[in-house]
Amino acid sequence: MQSRHVFTSESVTEGHPDKVCDQISDAILDAYLAKDPYSRVAVECLATHNYLVIAGEVSSNASCDINAIARNTIKQIGYTTQGTGFDAQKVQIEVQLHEQSRDIAQGVLQKELGAGDQGMMFGYACDETPEFMPAAIVLAHKLTEQLTKVRKNKQLPFLLPDGKSQVTVEYAGGKVMRVPAVVIAAQHEEQVSLEKLQEAIKEFVISPVLGSLIDRKTLFYINATGRFVHGGPSADTGLTGRKIISDTYGGAGRHGGGAFSGKDATKMDRSGAYAARHIAKNIVAAGVAKRCEVQLSYAIGVSKPVSVFVDCFGTAIIPEEKISKIMQNAFALTPQGIIDELELRTPIFQKTAAYGHFGRELPEFKWENVKKKELFLM
Repeated sequence: MQSRHVFTSESVTEGHPDKVCDQISDAILDAYLAKDPYSRVAVECLATHNYLVIAGEVSSNASCDINAIARNTIKQIGYTTQGTGFDAQKVQIEVQLHEQSRDIAQGVLQKELGAGDQGMMFGYACDETPEFMPAAIVLAHKLTEQLTKVRKNKQLPFLLPDGKSQVTVEYAGGKVMRVPAVVIAAQHEEQVSLEKLQEAIKEFVISPVLGSLIDRKTLFYINATGRFVHGGPSADTGLTGRKIISDTYGGAGRHGGGAFSGKDATKMDRSGAYAARHIAKNIVAAGVAKRCEVQLSYAIGVSKPVSVFVDCFGTAIIPEEKISKIMQNAFALTPQGIIDELELRTPIFQKTAAYGHFGRELPEFKWENVKKKELFLM
């Protein structure tokens, strides 16, 4: 008899308070990189009722209109209506930015680019979806993307920007079998009835995404409190970097603890995690393992990683020692090498700040390329 188990992951829409902050942070990063590719940026936001704080460190030859960037990002997300408590034109913005610490900068600005901080980063991949990602997080992101799509194209005009999804996937013998439970929380206009909202979300959000994975036993929890009118930063204070698990693998892989958004690529929290994902995905795409997790660790000011570790969870068809040797020879692991190989001095980061940094094969996301998979088959 095949062993069965379930696993759950969550995602949030771009209108979720934490994701609003992530997108503003990365929009500011992109603006600096567009003018000066060597900008060093570490910007974080706090968003609450009609108030936004932008703080952090920027060292750049460029200057940017921070207020305009923030307001435009908020507008793009959909917070444009007075009375929501967080309106693109009315929100009060406080900016507290200063230059990067000289003590940190001396580790980054040496002849051979050193890591901007110490830390360990993880990358993960598996073969259970075409994206080489765990199924639960892929489906959770697709649900929140669909929530946003039907809101913005007016298919469900009563939806508002804030929202969440949660998907439970059932496995048998390691294979995805069905979805036993789906949770959706969707902010909405006050006049819509709960019954109408639940029916519409089942028809236009859940069914198109989950299809045959749902059955008559699937449990649906749609706005389980019965009401979600007051949402966004006005209802729940948002912070940059507070959704690091939904940003990555939905809890299926380990996490080093560092957030991504608002940080340029000299911060290894971001670039190291992207490099580790790149390696892990190439290993699984080559078919030499069904699951793979790569850990990289760095010391501030040092270019080479302190440690490199690969774990295929007993699924590898060649020795892990060989896999590790190949990956250390074939992939850039120094900060400068990672930046160059993955083209991380370009303004691509706002796109990463909602619906996951991994598993999305956009042209700009070079860490999703699998052009080196053949190296593991030699």
